[in-house]
Amino acid sequence: MQTAPSLRPEITPEFRAEALREIRAFTRDWTARDDRLAALSYGATFILYFATFWLAVQLWPNPWLIVPLIIVNAFLGVRLYVLQHDCGHGSLFSTKRRNDLAGHGLSIFTLTPYRVMQSNHNDHHSHLGNLDERDTTEIFTMTLREWKAASHWRRLWYRLYRHPLILIPLGGIFTYVLAYRWPKNAGRVDPKGVFLHNLGLSLWIGMIWMFAGVPGLMIYAATVFAAACIGVFLVYLQHNFEDTWWDRKPDLNPARAALQGSSALDLGWWFDLAVANITYHDIHHFNANIPSYRLRACHRALRAKYAVPTIGWAEALRSFALKLWDEDQGRLVAFPTKATRVAALTA
Repeated sequence: MQTAPSLRPEITPEFRAEALREIRAFTRDWTARDDRLAALSYGATFILYFATFWLAVQLWPNPWLIVPLIIVNAFLGVRLYVLQHDCGHGSLFSTKRRNDLAGHGLSIFTLTPYRVMQSNHNDHHSHLGNLDERDTTEIFTMTLREWKAASHWRRLWYRLYRHPLILIPLGGIFTYVLAYRWPKNAGRVDPKGVFLHNLGLSLWIGMIWMFAGVPGLMIYAATVFAAACIGVFLVYLQHNFEDTWWDRKPDLNPARAALQGSSALDLGWWFDLAVANITYHDIHHFNANIPSYRLRACHRALRAKYAVPTIGWAEALRSFALKLWDEDQGRLVAFPTKATRVAALTA
């Protein structure tokens, strides 16, 4: 039985060129927009988002019923963000106007100004895997060489920054609750849009206070916190795993950065549904024109042709122990231990 070639094109130049042509042609067949599927995904997510929030308010203060609803509502909030991200790529609906209207309509509930998000994310796609442009990544990664040359205080800062109990909860709150109120590129990209976004968000929170009082605000705060944690969990795993890939120009290969530098998370059908298939991040970066409602099917079909590396729950959780990019080994590694430092000195 012949072994399927690896999806990640790093074996030989000959395989790389042929494989990339095949994969590019294959993924193009999955880029068709369907406004009915887009409207169903968009509308159903919104309905469930409002329904679970309303039901949680009605069930206050029963924690056994409210907490599961908060978690479901948080996942729906993450799903809304993924749909907004699709709109930013112009891949959810069939026209630019529809995508832009939908993206702006989502922004209040994702706490993310649409144009700023679109600009940031386009930069992220443009510089993926580039060690010289790491400011465009969602989560900063230090190289092993930089770590060895760093001062005690910089190492301490980086250890705290990359600790999951800080990175996920505090990083999520900082990004979505604080930083997006006036992002660093707001003045350059869309200052008016950010101002109107913040005004709309204030009105939405005011409506919660008016109709649901303190219980509504507490439930909303809990769903925002949970959604932010889920969002950072996903963002981390999309590019931080052992066999990811970084390089510097002129050797940087964008196609390899997309396919090998982005993960394919296989965390179960329900998880895929909850996050609108953004788990299949490798082919999303390879072809951002694939709508989220076709991404999972495309990835599954591609597995019939190629051996596609995927990450399950065990490897996903282990990835949070990986902190530094080792340029010599070409892999993400953990912080050096005393044993590894002694071995390096005696080698």
